[in-house]
Amino acid sequence: METDDFYARLGIPPEMTEKLRRVRENMDLPALETELDGLMDPAAAEGAWAGLTEKLGGDPDGAKMLLCQLECARRDRERYAASGLPEDVYIATMRCFSRFIRETARRTGRFAFDRGSWTWRQTAMTLFRVGELEYELRSLGGEDVVSLHIPSDADLSPEAVDSSLARAKKLLSGRFGGGRRVTCNSWLLSPALAPLLPEDSNILAFRRRFDMTAWDENAADFIQWLYEAPEDTPVSRLPGRTSLQRGVRQLLLSGGKVGSARGWLREQEV
Repeated sequence: METDDFYARLGIPPEMTEKLRRVRENMDLPALETELDGLMDPAAAEGAWAGLTEKLGGDPDGAKMLLCQLECARRDRERYAASGLPEDVYIATMRCFSRFIRETARRTGRFAFDRGSWTWRQTAMTLFRVGELEYELRSLGGEDVVSLHIPSDADLSPEAVDSSLARAKKLLSGRFGGGRRVTCNSWLLSPALAPLLPEDSNILAFRRRFDMTAWDENAADFIQWLYEAPEDTPVSRLPGRTSLQRGVRQLLLSGGKVGSARGWLREQEV
C-alpha cells in the first residue's frame, strides 16, 4: 500500500499528513532500519521506541516519531496476513494513530502526536482492536494475560461488548495461545461512578462483568478521557456537557475521588 493511500485509510488528519510529508522529505528512513525493526519486535519494541526518541532529537509535534511508527504499521500489513488476521482488524488497530492525533487536537488545540510511548504495542503486534475493544497480549505477575483497553470511541453496549469478546477469542486464541485470563485497569471501572449513573448505564453493565481487585483513588488519567482536558486542569474549569461530567465534577469539588480500578473478567478467557 502506498504511503499516502495508507494514511488516508487510517484517517490521518490532513493537517498532520502535511507535516508528515515535510518530515519525510528530510528524514533518512533507511538509516533508522535497526530502530524500525525493533519497533516491530515484541521483545525489543519499548527499548527501540526509547532509543529512537533520543536519536530523533527535537520533535515538538511528534511528526518524526509518527512517521517512523506509521512506516512500521504499514509493513505490518504483510505480517497480519501471514498470521491469518483479517484486514478489518488490521485497519481498526492502526487507526489508533488518527484517533490519538484527534484526541490531542481536541485537548490542546493543535495537531500533534504524543502517544509514541504507547503505540509501539500496535507496531509490535501485541495489541489488537477487535470490534469495540482492544486486546493487549502481555505478562502480568509472571502470568500471560490479555489486558483489555477501551478506546475513547468505543460502543460499550452489552451487544457490542459481547460481539467483540467472542470475535477476539476466535481470532486471537488460535494464533497467540488461548486460555489467557482477561484483566482491565480503567477509570470506567471505578466504584465512584456507580452512584452517578443510571442502573441501565452501559458503563455499569460493563463494570459488572469484572471481579474488582484494586482501586487507585489518586489516578488522574480519567480527566483526559472524560473531559478531554489536561490532567492538571482546575476542577472548577472542567466542562459539564454531559450528566456524567457534571456529576464527577461535583464529586471532585466535594473532596471525592474517581481514580482507576482493576478487575478480572468473569468466566471469559481469550
